[in-house]
Amino acid sequence: MSTDDDGGRVALYIDGGIATVVFDRPAARNAMTWAMYQQLAEACERLASDATVRAVLLRGAGGQAFVAGTDIAQFADFRDGEDGIAYERQIDAGITQLASLPMPTIALVEGWAVGGGLAIATACDFRLATPGSKFGVPIARTLGNGLSIANIARLRAAWGHERVRRMLLLADMVGADEALDCGYLHALVVPDALGDEGLALAQRLAALAPVTQRVSKAALQRLAVHELPEGEDLIRAVYGSDDFREGVRAFVEKRAPVWKGR
Repeated sequence: MSTDDDGGRVALYIDGGIATVVFDRPAARNAMTWAMYQQLAEACERLASDATVRAVLLRGAGGQAFVAGTDIAQFADFRDGEDGIAYERQIDAGITQLASLPMPTIALVEGWAVGGGLAIATACDFRLATPGSKFGVPIARTLGNGLSIANIARLRAAWGHERVRRMLLLADMVGADEALDCGYLHALVVPDALGDEGLALAQRLAALAPVTQRVSKAALQRLAVHELPEGEDLIRAVYGSDDFREGVRAFVEKRAPVWKGR
C-alpha cells in the first residue's frame, strides 16, 4: 500500500496463513491520517475475502505506540456538528469492519493506545501488551470532542462501565497492570518478546476450528452493540461546540486549551 504525503501508511503482510497489519507513522506515534484509515479499510476488505488467512496481528511501528489516536490537525477543516457526525460514522464503519473479520485478531500494544488507537485495539479479539503500555481516551483534556454510542458500547463491553467513565470524564490513562487485571489484556509481554508471543498466539488460534471462531466472534460482536440508542444528537452537540474548535486550535498552536463550556 502506498505511503501518504506525511509518511504514514498501514501496511499488510501475509505469510503462512498469518497476516500482520502495521501502523507505520512512528514520527507521530502512528496517529492515524484519513489516508491511513482508508488503507486499514482496504486491508480489512482483502482479509475478509481471503480464506487462507487464519489469524491477524496488528501492531504499531517504532516501539513507542500502537496508535496514538487520530491526527488532530486534520480536524481544523471541520465546520460544524455535521462534520463530526460524518467522521464518527466513518470511524464506526471502519471499527465494525475490523471487528467483523471472520478470523481471530490480535493487537500487539507497545506504548500508547489512545483514542482511535484504543478503539482499534478494542475491536480485536485478543490484546498482548508491554508493561509500560497506556490506554485511554483523554479527549476531555485534549480535543473536546466525543465518541459514538457504538464505540462507547465496545469500550464498556471490554473495560467495564466505571473504567470507561474514568477515561472519558477524568481523561484517565489506564496502565498495563490494571488492563491485565480487568481482563482487557490476554497477557503482558516484555518488548523483545512481543512479536514472538503474538505469533505463537496466532498459530495457536490458526490450529482451531475456523467456523466456530467465526460464529463465536459474530455472536460477541452482536451482543456488544445490541439495540444501541440513538446518539447522533450528542455527536452533533460536541463537534458543533466552541470548545471543540478551541481544542483543535490549541493543539495546532501547541498550547493548553481554554474551555468555555459552550
